[in-house]
Amino acid sequence: MSTAASATPTGWDRYQPWRRPVEIGFWLALYLFNATANTATVWMDIRRLHLGFSAWEPAVWEWSSAVVALALVPAVVWFTARVPLHFDTWKRALPMHLLGSLAWSALHVAGMVALREAAYAAQGSDYDFGFWPREFLYEYLKDVRSYASVVVTIEAYRWLLRRWQGEASMLAPPDDRPAPAEAERPERFLVRKLGKEFLIAANDVEALQASGNYVNLRVRGRDYPLRSTMAAIEQQLDPARFVRVHRSHMVNLDCISEIEPLDTGDARVVLRDGSVVPCSRRYRDALRPAGSV
Repeated sequence: MSTAASATPTGWDRYQPWRRPVEIGFWLALYLFNATANTATVWMDIRRLHLGFSAWEPAVWEWSSAVVALALVPAVVWFTARVPLHFDTWKRALPMHLLGSLAWSALHVAGMVALREAAYAAQGSDYDFGFWPREFLYEYLKDVRSYASVVVTIEAYRWLLRRWQGEASMLAPPDDRPAPAEAERPERFLVRKLGKEFLIAANDVEALQASGNYVNLRVRGRDYPLRSTMAAIEQQLDPARFVRVHRSHMVNLDCISEIEPLDTGDARVVLRDGSVVPCSRRYRDALRPAGSV
């Protein structure tokens, strides 16, 4: 077990400029493939069964569904960041995701029906969705599976990213050590990364940022997610060194380069590595020992 992370660029660092294009490209390619394959399949079924539909209609049905579903993916990404599914929290999160699947389906059905009606009107025809309660139930039984597959894909991807990035955890005390009367301040964090482990000194953490059910520990320009809440980790860190500057941010006072007051009453905290952390007016007093704000 090493005691520090390597300062040389890693595969994770090299992936970051490509991360957003890869993520967007994945969803575009997935829905493009599904819409094309489903259109071809439905068109072949129509020809085989000699049904009285025009060749353009299967394309309208499938592409209207795919376009709306693709547009809803960012909403699911946002929702899963706030209601993540983990092995120890799935019982609490599942009811929220069932409601999420209903919202997904309602928006999906409303959007695709609107697109179909517009496409049929452009062809001088009318689109009949049918009896809404019955048809919505039919669509929901399909949509709940689609929603679940999107959520599972997002969570699996995030899990892989955390393993690649390196996930931090508190060091467990030795079994023979008596339990402290109050929460013990961690001197080091253990980081597991692609099967390797290394230690990070708590005093080397430059800043912390809340991210859903995680708090990202910033160390030498790299973030390591720690499964905790900002309130919980704040209680465990040394208050003489780590201060809260925002609802979602804490900083190490020793790592502050300068503090820039803003006309709004807020401030910008510039760290030694050049990164900027927002400071809300509510927490500005905590920074006064570090500089004039």
